[in-house]
Amino acid sequence: MQRPRRTAWGEGPGSPQEEGSGATWGSPPAQEEEEEEEGARAANEKEEEEEPLLRGIFQIGKQSCDVVLSPQRLSWRPIQPESPRGLPNRPKSLKVFVNPTSHRKEATHIYYEQVAPLFKLADIRTDVTVTEYEGHTLAVLEECDLTSFHGVVCVGGDGTASEVAHGLLLRAQMDVGKDCDDMFEPARAQIPLGIIPAGSTNILAHTLNGIQHVLTATLHIIMGHLQPVDMCSFSSPTKLLRFGFSCMFGFGSRTLALAEKHRWMPSNQRKDFAVIKTLARLKPEECELSFLPSKCLQHVVEENGRKQERRKHESSDRWQKIQGHFLNVSIMAIPCLCSMAPRGLAPNTRLDDGSIALIVVRNTSRPEFVKHLKRYSSVKNQFNFPFIETYVVEEVKVHIRTETEHATGDDLNPIDSGKKNYPWNIDGDLLAWPSKVHIRVHPQLITLYGENVNAVDNPKESCSCL
Repeated sequence: MQRPRRTAWGEGPGSPQEEGSGATWGSPPAQEEEEEEEGARAANEKEEEEEPLLRGIFQIGKQSCDVVLSPQRLSWRPIQPESPRGLPNRPKSLKVFVNPTSHRKEATHIYYEQVAPLFKLADIRTDVTVTEYEGHTLAVLEECDLTSFHGVVCVGGDGTASEVAHGLLLRAQMDVGKDCDDMFEPARAQIPLGIIPAGSTNILAHTLNGIQHVLTATLHIIMGHLQPVDMCSFSSPTKLLRFGFSCMFGFGSRTLALAEKHRWMPSNQRKDFAVIKTLARLKPEECELSFLPSKCLQHVVEENGRKQERRKHESSDRWQKIQGHFLNVSIMAIPCLCSMAPRGLAPNTRLDDGSIALIVVRNTSRPEFVKHLKRYSSVKNQFNFPFIETYVVEEVKVHIRTETEHATGDDLNPIDSGKKNYPWNIDGDLLAWPSKVHIRVHPQLITLYGENVNAVDNPKESCSCL
């Protein structure tokens, strides 16, 4: 059965008023004309009172409609002309990945009950893969014919989104025949990525959509709202390790490592337990950090080969170095909005300016470190402490100088220390990497469906980064 069209006024003699509390049939022409004008005025006043979150043109039935999403309602009404125009980025075919284990195994239900019907209403064809094992997404993206799709959508949490973004970029390098060595200039992803929040943590979707709402993220995809986003490459001295948006080493990674060992616990309890226990065993890492401060952005965003070469030549004497004992090191290409940090874990970072935030927390007392953590959820500056240093950079080289003594039993570091690998928190994923890692930002390396959101009111999403 065709879904009835919702309108804000009558459509002619003998037709019922669909909006309002009562429907009238066969009203006299003069009275009907007055009612139409009055209904139109009321609808316009109501729309002016409710500032829309999103607005776009959709085809409902055989008519083009003005669709408005406000904080209280989703409404639409027919418009002229009768065919959508001015939205060249609207996708018609999407490859969809659903992580069935995300957030109490709700991702599959969220997609088929809330997202798929809207895609069908917008006449978008989909090819859905429900992932069955770790790395399934990467395997599919390696073999998939991406030319038949206008975009890729993932339904899950931060780990799922990061894996799909990494897979898209690996595929882009494969398509152009580039080797993934340490100093390569990566090719951009061919098609955009959409993120439907359906995980225990959704910082990426949160940062792009402003509010944690499946409908908002879905409408961004349907309407083709595109946002170029910077990404980082993480490399060892010999090879590429990963593409990602953010990383933490120290407290942020040790907390995640402990939480991963207790996945049998409910999500919120697991995070609280991991934070408290890591704080009880708070230990610094002895590191050496070399970084290249950010400079004129036009040298970063332009693709002129000569300027890239000049940038490399000029940067040789701009490297700076700090070393010491650090409780936490954060390197972020996006602001990372979440409930714990409504202004972001890196609030001065932008999505597409070609720079990354380097946030260093030097060794201090446990009470002072806790004060720093509490500042993230307040309006006070979380970096206004003598033991915290912040930098805006283009590249960072992390060299862990010595091994840290690890506890026995419920070890905070599940990685085998004999292999000299260390836990890193990459977009909420726990990865074991060697003692030397090179992080570089690549401007606008991927395009995501969404908008550039700098702050969020009353966010409800939890955060696993700290």
